[in-house]
Amino acid sequence: MPHHLAQINIARLVAPIDDPRIAGFVAQLDAINALAEAARGFVWRLQSPSGNATDIAYNDDPFVIVNMSVWESVERLRDYVYNSGHVAVFRDRAQWFEKMSLPNYCLWWVPEGHVPTVAEGRERLEHYQKHGATPRSFWFKREFPAPVEQVPALQLG
Repeated sequence: MPHHLAQINIARLVAPIDDPRIAGFVAQLDAINALAEAARGFVWRLQSPSGNATDIAYNDDPFVIVNMSVWESVERLRDYVYNSGHVAVFRDRAQWFEKMSLPNYCLWWVPEGHVPTVAEGRERLEHYQKHGATPRSFWFKREFPAPVEQVPALQLG
């Protein structure tokens, strides 16, 4: 079965989501989400009925927001993250988010058609935080290939 690439990233807001200090980030959400959806290789993104994921709980800390998406490949996700309008939001993140002491992002392979849950993403991120890059969860700096289907051995005889 072919695989797609899932990603999760979390951030801890410096103020509540409706605080004026976060307004610059909130004002860009619709455009950045539309940019992702129009990007080559985009498959799926986490969202609530609001159209974004800022109101979906990651854990019991109301200041932590979660973003998850699925892409056709590492290359397509990397192109969106670093070579599109997304890079401006990425560059300005210190205005809205606290610097985290542990990695706040990871990637992992999912079977094509699988929609990852926040709990699944949290488990993968915690694995990455504890163990670094492994085939279970990794980042652009140390990628792992998609799983290869094992073909049953032909029985001769």
